[in-house]
Amino acid sequence: MGRVEVLQLLVSAVHRFEGRPGDGVPPLPDAELVATAQVRAGLGIVGDRYFNRPAHRNASITLMAAERFPRGAEADLRLTRRNVLLRGVDIDACVGATISLDCGTGPVVLAVRGAARPCAWMDTTLGPGSRRALSDGGGIRCRPLTDGTLAVGPAEFTVVEPAPAKD
Repeated sequence: MGRVEVLQLLVSAVHRFEGRPGDGVPPLPDAELVATAQVRAGLGIVGDRYFNRPAHRNASITLMAAERFPRGAEADLRLTRRNVLLRGVDIDACVGATISLDCGTGPVVLAVRGAARPCAWMDTTLGPGSRRALSDGGGIRCRPLTDGTLAVGPAEFTVVEPAPAKD
C-alpha cells in the first residue's frame, strides 16, 4: 500500500482512565511513549496492560490515524490510550482486513478485528465534542498474527488480505 509514518508508540502496564471523566485526567507519564515495542503473536505488546489478557487477545493492539484527531487537539496517544499512532493511511477503513506494518525489521501482521470506539474520556482529554468527532475514526483493534518489532519512524504499510465484501 505504501509508506506511512509511525509517530508514537504507547506501552502502558496500567489502565489509566478509571472512574469518571469529571474527576479529571490522571497523570499520563511520558515514559509510556516508547521508541520501540515488541509484539507477540496472539498476545499483544509486551509490557502493555492488554498483553496476554484472555478478554483482549482479539483486540490487544490498537492503531489510530493522526489525521483523525479533532481539529485543535494534540495528537498524543497518552490522551487516547491507543498503542500505535500512524500518519499516511486511513486505518479506520481497514476493519475486517489483515494488514502488516514493517518498521524495518520485518512485517508485523495484524488481523483487524473491529473499530476502537471512543469513550467519554475523549471529551475530557482531547476537548469537548471529541468523542462524537471520533465516532467513525477512533482507530482499530487488532490481534497480532506474528511476532515482531514496531518502531517510531518510517514504515511500510500493506493490506495483506482485504476485508470481506459486504453484501
